[in-house]
Amino acid sequence: MRIEELAAILQEMDIPFAYDHFAEGESPEPPFICYLLPGSDNFAADGRVYFRINEVRIELYSDSKDVGLESKVEAVLDSYGIFYNKSEVWIQSEKLYEILYSFEV
Repeated sequence: MRIEELAAILQEMDIPFAYDHFAEGESPEPPFICYLLPGSDNFAADGRVYFRINEVRIELYSDSKDVGLESKVEAVLDSYGIFYNKSEVWIQSEKLYEILYSFEV
């Protein structure tokens, strides 16, 4: 999966998104998504990358717990057959919930 394909998937969620972060002063009101590709777990053969595997993180930020919003994101991921792990944290300093979806493609 290329970044363009991931961006198309995120667009289907109908939630503002940006790679890594929004520029200062351009952050939308919650909810919004930041996504990144922090690493890889490539498969090697003969000293070369034989099969590329990228780690993907989709961070959903909201100012309140919103199960409906999470279901919307998960429905899009499910429709693409993406197996993900999910975690949640309250960021006190930002007064935001972060729902993290992580997976490999």
